Amino acid sequence: MIFPFEPKEESLYLIMASAARLKEENMALIRLLLSKDYYVLVVTANQPYDILKKSYEKAGIPLDRIFFVDTVTKYALGKDHEQVPNCRFISNPSDLTDLGIAVTAILGENKEKKISLLFDSVNAMLIYISSQNITRFIHFVTNKLRLMNFSGIFLAVEKGLDPDLLIHLTTFVDQVIDLDKSQ
Repeated sequence: MIFPFEPKEESLYLIMASAARLKEENMALIRLLLSKDYYVLVVTANQPYDILKKSYEKAGIPLDRIFFVDTVTKYALGKDHEQVPNCRFISNPSDLTDLGIAVTAILGENKEKKISLLFDSVNAMLIYISSQNITRFIHFVTNKLRLMNFSGIFLAVEKGLDPDLLIHLTTFVDQVIDLDKSQ
């Protein structure tokens, strides 16, 4: 996939794609960011760390510049995951306090690096959290990224978002890209 944009440092993007394409776009974005010398912080509410790790390795994506915040593994397993150096496991996808602390800690520990956050996906969070709370949380994250001079990409399926949430998301980012319309 050739993206219709070139990621810029300190810029925030909302990238929308069909549900069927979301996984493919995640990997393509990771490849693109790594090729531009970014370290990538993947916040996943969609797939567990172990699944993403296997998918990335199978696709030849190196994990040495990828950090993960996994919101689903502990919740799905009902127990702690063994410690992994490049991943923080949050106990529950609806625990926005723990999620915010983990994101803040990883960004703070790596503030000298060129980092882009990849949030996969806004729609998956809707399973656990109200649109209003997701809006507040993403507003917090986008402001944190701007204050720390990092970039960020938020993946979403437009058809799965309520109109108010979509309006808020578009005001938090610098550019909205609908991959289904840009083909």
